[in-house]
Amino acid sequence: MNSNPIREESREIDTELPDSPPTRRRLLRPSVVVPAAIALVLVIAAVLLASQSWTAPHLSPLAVAILTIQIMDGPVPVIVYTLAALSIIVLIARRPSRFTVVSAAIGILAGAAIAFVVLWQVRSDDTFGVYVGKTISLFVAASLSAAGLAVASFWRSAWWRKIVAAFAIVLAVASATVGINAWFGLDPTVGDLLGINADSGIHLPPAAGDPASGPTHTGGNGSAAPLWTAWVPPVGMPSWGKVGSVIIPGTLSGFTARPAEVYLPPAALVANAPRLPLVIFMMGQPGNPDATFAGKILDQFAAKNHGLAPIVLAADQIGSPGNDTLCQNTALYGNSETYISKDVVNWARRHLHVLQDPAHWTVAGYSNGGECAAYFGAKYPLTWGNVLDISGEGYAGSEEPTVTVNRYFHGDWHAYERTWPVTILGTKRYPDSWGVFTVSSDDALFRLQATAVARAAGAAGWKSTFFEVPDGGHGAAALTGGLTEGFRVLFPRWGLSGK
Repeated sequence: MNSNPIREESREIDTELPDSPPTRRRLLRPSVVVPAAIALVLVIAAVLLASQSWTAPHLSPLAVAILTIQIMDGPVPVIVYTLAALSIIVLIARRPSRFTVVSAAIGILAGAAIAFVVLWQVRSDDTFGVYVGKTISLFVAASLSAAGLAVASFWRSAWWRKIVAAFAIVLAVASATVGINAWFGLDPTVGDLLGINADSGIHLPPAAGDPASGPTHTGGNGSAAPLWTAWVPPVGMPSWGKVGSVIIPGTLSGFTARPAEVYLPPAALVANAPRLPLVIFMMGQPGNPDATFAGKILDQFAAKNHGLAPIVLAADQIGSPGNDTLCQNTALYGNSETYISKDVVNWARRHLHVLQDPAHWTVAGYSNGGECAAYFGAKYPLTWGNVLDISGEGYAGSEEPTVTVNRYFHGDWHAYERTWPVTILGTKRYPDSWGVFTVSSDDALFRLQATAVARAAGAAGWKSTFFEVPDGGHGAAALTGGLTEGFRVLFPRWGLSGK
């Protein structure tokens, strides 16, 4: 008889004691902790970034330090890959149950299925204008499969495992980004990948003076002899050139461009430097104005030719990595053509100590920039007597011609085709134009287009050279191989070497 009251009392105590602890448990539930932790990290990151200036040329020291971190080699890729692998191992290493095994399998398979769909779409419509091979496919599939596993790990798991899963997703994407970027080999730093120029400015030697009075010979002393025959490098000349950024305003075009880069060879860095040839260079889209690739190769040429090499001006024809300006004046992205053909040209004549005649001016580019180079060389032969087209498209927007004609030309195919280099080349003769067209032997689509433009240039009277880079793909190997061959062909034309 006495047990019931005791039992009832205990029942009352049980119903009253949990009032406070569940409140604390609700506050510490993973669904609350994880978003709060992620939000806190994002807020701290936003505050740190907001305190910095990320717009050249007034970058803070911390911004420069971050933007110049090497991501193609060195410790960063190793750290990213290692952390990504460890996060996946942690997510897999949990007590097996029917739910954990099934959910993990579903997550991995779902990620792989999404990867398949994405890769199929990219390949079918040629989204990026390049062949997506096995290496890229493996990175995408592995990244999305790992992300799928991480998402599945959010259910029925401890709060710390949810945090690991959140970081695993970030690390999976970071691993794919670092790996694919390294495969292309075009963006060696964080700044390059983000499209932010972190280079310091560069001191420019005195310019040549009035363009109208500039000599058209290659000698530095008033003679008509090629520069290499008369040039004697002074004592103390640097062994290597310099690269730095400059601002070229869109005075006539109104075009908003990112900072350009200038490469000055050793012969340009001495007192009483000779006037040198000029290369105006454009990278691909997406891409950044970058003179370092050309500069490194030209340093090698300069070492063999007493410090002589052209000055390179890497200009921005797109304004933003996501913009395909076609290198033309469009209502959508502004006056890119006027910017390159007028603003950049006028700036170079006023600020760079260069020869002024077309025979010593070269317009060059890679991929999107290569097509732009062919377009400008065909349309403005009195400005540029030489073209170096590296893995360039056959015409602007060739990867999506129907989209391009509707987006930029209101469906007018005739207007569109009139902008194609092969069309322009077919309308005139060129008494003194040189063209070097390079493409990788395994870059099938661009190989066909480069061949067509090279043939049209030869038919129009150009001294046209076509060169295949062995198995260079559509990345850094294609770029460096094309630059090397182009400079080899053009050095005698510029008067910088005998052969």
